[in-house]
Amino acid sequence: MSGITFRGVGKRYGDVRVIEGLDLVVREHEFMVLVGPSGCGKTTALRLIAGLEDVSAGEVLIGDRIVNDVPPKDRDVAMVFQNYALYPHMTVRENLGFALALRRLPPLEIRRTVEEAAAALGLTALLERKPRALSGGQRQRVALGRALVRKPVAFLFDEPLSNLDADLRVQMRAELSTLQQRLRTTTVYVTHDQVEAMTLGHRIAVFAPLRADLTTTLQQVGTPLEVYDRPDNVFVARFIGTPAMNLVTMTVGSDGRLVGAGFSAAPPPDAVASLKNYVGRNVLVGLRPEQVGEPGNTAWSNIAALRGPVEIIETLGPEIIVHVRIGGDLLIARLSTRRTPRLGEIIEVAANCDAMHLFDPDSGRRLG
Repeated sequence: MSGITFRGVGKRYGDVRVIEGLDLVVREHEFMVLVGPSGCGKTTALRLIAGLEDVSAGEVLIGDRIVNDVPPKDRDVAMVFQNYALYPHMTVRENLGFALALRRLPPLEIRRTVEEAAAALGLTALLERKPRALSGGQRQRVALGRALVRKPVAFLFDEPLSNLDADLRVQMRAELSTLQQRLRTTTVYVTHDQVEAMTLGHRIAVFAPLRADLTTTLQQVGTPLEVYDRPDNVFVARFIGTPAMNLVTMTVGSDGRLVGAGFSAAPPPDAVASLKNYVGRNVLVGLRPEQVGEPGNTAWSNIAALRGPVEIIETLGPEIIVHVRIGGDLLIARLSTRRTPRLGEIIEVAANCDAMHLFDPDSGRRLG
């Protein structure tokens, strides 16, 4: 067994809470992505697995073994850092084989293992170069290969692509995903980039920075589409998705309709029951930007028409992202490029009300 388990894990530095109440199971052979903004404890969680930080509360397990007191060298995990951490005076071959040489493996076995890893990562022609003669993507492959040759029970990645340019990040994401599927090694990957999380992870775990009102760091775990389609709370709803989800305050009327500044709407059928206790009260209504679009969309049956001035226009080529002022709220809509509105122009957009997400305004928890 090579899964990884957090049981009620906490990490504090004096009186400062970094991680609290973390319960998470990373399944064997799974690619799990820990995602969240800076300061939410995701890298600290990774370091707790590696043994680079001590656990303040709870237990960390690798397989069936509690590793709280196990030294890092005995945990059989390999970590790839953001800054590559290559030895500049060594060749690629020597960097790849360094950990194996420390284990005093036979030279022929080291050579065979290094060349197998180099072939898998497209580094064969670069084995005699030193890091200064490599591109950023090549250096990242060497750092990955150095972890690969150890054949660990788990790979730990700490934002390994953040130093690469956009094209290289896309390329390396594809290579990492393909490699993990081939090796089937349990992998925990940390990133603040929710696009990376959505494209790489079998499942993603969304972390939030701790506040006085939060009893746990972990906000939601699920497949990328589960988290995107049914966020558990307002934090996840806003963090996952680009552009971010629209959130507006609306009041539940006596007839069950939602009334806001500038428009009213019938709630989605699966939310009607959960709104009975909110009659006369406010709720937070979330709408993904792709659910606010062109008027006259025949694919949507439950539509609210909205009108307001355009405040921001983002032209992306195949579509336009438009920020429209509706009452006191700024709604983001995805429109086609058939007609680009002008700043300040009053336009009409349609909202797909069956795609609404409803949240309690006090707790931020999902309704329905």
